[in-house]
Amino acid sequence: WKAVVASTRELLTKSGVDKEDIAVIAFSGQMMGALPVDEKGNPLYRILIWADRRSVREVEWVKERIDEEKIYTITGHRLSANYSLAKILWFRNHQKEIYRKTHKFLLAKDFVLLRLTGKWVTDFSDASGTNLFDLVRETWSEEILSAVDLPPEKLPTPYPSTEVVGELNRSAQEELGLSGKTLVVVGGGDGACAACGAGVVREGQAYHYLGSSSWIALASFRPFYDEDKRTFTFHHLDRGLFMPTGTMQSAGGSYQWCRDALCGREKELADELEISSYALMDMEAARVEAGCENLLFLPYLMGERAPWWNPRARGAFVGLTPRHRKPHLIRAVLEGVAFNLRVILDVFRERGIPIENIRLIGGGARGDFWAQILASVFGMEVLRPLYVEEATSLGAAICGGVGVGLYPNLQVAEEMVQIKDRFVPSPEEMEVYERLYPVFKETYLALEGVFEKLSGA
Repeated sequence: WKAVVASTRELLTKSGVDKEDIAVIAFSGQMMGALPVDEKGNPLYRILIWADRRSVREVEWVKERIDEEKIYTITGHRLSANYSLAKILWFRNHQKEIYRKTHKFLLAKDFVLLRLTGKWVTDFSDASGTNLFDLVRETWSEEILSAVDLPPEKLPTPYPSTEVVGELNRSAQEELGLSGKTLVVVGGGDGACAACGAGVVREGQAYHYLGSSSWIALASFRPFYDEDKRTFTFHHLDRGLFMPTGTMQSAGGSYQWCRDALCGREKELADELEISSYALMDMEAARVEAGCENLLFLPYLMGERAPWWNPRARGAFVGLTPRHRKPHLIRAVLEGVAFNLRVILDVFRERGIPIENIRLIGGGARGDFWAQILASVFGMEVLRPLYVEEATSLGAAICGGVGVGLYPNLQVAEEMVQIKDRFVPSPEEMEVYERLYPVFKETYLALEGVFEKLSGA
């Protein structure tokens, strides 16, 4: 809340916009968390975020009470410790007094919405990342809540993302320096907002968010159910539109690890030159050929969600020889992330889902070198919009504008999102990657039992 106050006041000062001219506030927020708050909206504990997997035992408990297939069909998601349900149950089992005092469990943006309006609300897209939301009926699932004995009163009321949920209360006006005439639109989860901000608002379009974690998502008129549950489906910002998705745990996070663990000199030099250390790493990686002389990297530093759904998976370099040097290791990390994303992409392509191209957004999208690797590994044109790190904010802004009537509908995103760069697959690189791609998948499967033993050591 302090960050919201400080950044809002700074934005007002720097922009010079009169507070009376601000029509709407809308949100993009980190998904799949659980923040317990009391009746006055005071946090009772630190929020458990999407990456927190302490609730694995709670997942096993839920499996005994409701069929996993049913949860996948109702919510669009497999049962996992990444989602809010398991985190709420962890509070019930391990923080009993906090659970008893909890009036509502909120997602990140919904806590800020509460401070602005006094309303206990969420939206369909954010709710669809909880393992508790009926995706098609657009309401909390009575069947799941009953099976786990969770009172629906512990959850906020879900609304469409473009819904106006209220005006700024007096306290928020004073703290933020805004007008009481400014309306508040609920907005959406970061994934759904990113889709809108990337211009992915009709069927056949897809985008790839490349940040610390990473995902590939589509726009679809219907949920996508994979027989092996490798992917999942969120609700889009638009009613009647869904977002089939596959998310990996450590994409940019793997490259950050590579920088911190292997590239200390590059970090120092980048600081001296006042440039990005990743730009220097990209230059080093470009010195070696695609495939890194048959060196593979498994990017499972934090376990993995899609496509393997294995919290015990670990990172690994496989194929090291005396010929390999730092540039090989750096490039192998980039290629390993790309290979894992290709597995996710192929889940959709194998089922015949039309995908015109991939729009690339997120902090990792800034590097041309990685974008080219992705195009060649995917075998598909990669488009980079003008705004890559701001796509989630742009999506929230469009959502807010639709909510208060500034825009007719979310489809205006197609016109507003400008494509700045295009990356086409390199035939030579594609040939190498097509040979290594099945080996990459085989390598993970071969080490699955090893990961299990290492996690229990």
